[in-house]
Amino acid sequence: MAFIYYVTQIQFEYGAVKLLKQECERVGIHRPLIVTDPGVKAAGVLQKALDVLEGMQVAVFDQTPSNPTEAAVRAAAALYQSQGCDGLIAVGGGSAIDCAKGVAIAATHQGPLTTYATIEGGSAKITDRVAPIIAVPTTSGTGSEVARGAIVIVDDHRKLGFHSWHIVPKAAICDPELTLGLPPLLTAATGMDAIAHCMETFMAPAFNPPADGIGLDGLERGWAHIERATRDGQDRDARLNMMSASMQGAMAFQKGLGCVHSLSHSLGGVNPRLHHGTLNAMFLPAVIRFNAQAESMQQDRRLERMARVMGLASGSDIPEAILEMNARLGLPSGLAALGVTPALFDKVIEGALADHCHKTNPRLATPDDYRAMLEASM
Repeated sequence: MAFIYYVTQIQFEYGAVKLLKQECERVGIHRPLIVTDPGVKAAGVLQKALDVLEGMQVAVFDQTPSNPTEAAVRAAAALYQSQGCDGLIAVGGGSAIDCAKGVAIAATHQGPLTTYATIEGGSAKITDRVAPIIAVPTTSGTGSEVARGAIVIVDDHRKLGFHSWHIVPKAAICDPELTLGLPPLLTAATGMDAIAHCMETFMAPAFNPPADGIGLDGLERGWAHIERATRDGQDRDARLNMMSASMQGAMAFQKGLGCVHSLSHSLGGVNPRLHHGTLNAMFLPAVIRFNAQAESMQQDRRLERMARVMGLASGSDIPEAILEMNARLGLPSGLAALGVTPALFDKVIEGALADHCHKTNPRLATPDDYRAMLEASM
């Protein structure tokens, strides 16, 4: 049975951050905790949110790490409780938004965060007691502002997913103005994250035609605009389309993802300093080659349909086109350039096999398959 669900209210326009106080009132948040990170604060974006919220009692947690951790979630949840907060505002990229989702669970549910991880059978334990969230993305990558999932590195160093319709933000304020001037490499890495979401969820075999349409359109927007956004941080049209591609990828990936994310989640847990979007860009070519033989891919002509919106002659051209795009964007040439060595492969493969994205790939990968993908991505 197909389950198709779109629930987030989205405000999408230049200057939309001005609606933040209005959305708090609509959702019923009167004493928010803002969850953000040092970079967003230093860039002055946090202050833009605080200015809009003038007159409200606001607490701030600004220490979200580049990959959110259970320790950060605990610290923010303690602040949430001590300040008597009644809701969360996530201002930042996917890390801040995912951290806020972790806080929404931890501040209102008993036990360690791991209890609620998807692969631990925890999704059903997440209830409507979660704290309400408003998400204000400042990058165009994860699309976490419209998604039901969060990725957090838990205390035992695993990078785990947490999934529940209860943690979908009550409002998403998508203001492309907040992404103007984002540094080129971060624009490229987060942009390839969005493109990976659109591509991988389109390849996932679940029946969800609306998600396919949204993901394919997001791929077309992202592929056409990522170079412009990377080259010129003030290109308003490119920034708007990249933010849309990011949002659309996450709206679509309720279908599921696949081996790209199984590998990047696992490797990101082994080495939290590695950027998730960069890893997705590294793994896409090898995974697409692996998926090409899947029956569902061939029956539905998935590669050909992606190639068409990417302006390519054939689906077989996609892996090389991604490698060439990575090079033009200034991203690393492969995992070796990131300091990854074959000595890590066994641990990465173990994590990939256990990841929640593993079973939604169009072909079920074996340990040897994952090893071959890692080798091809070096």
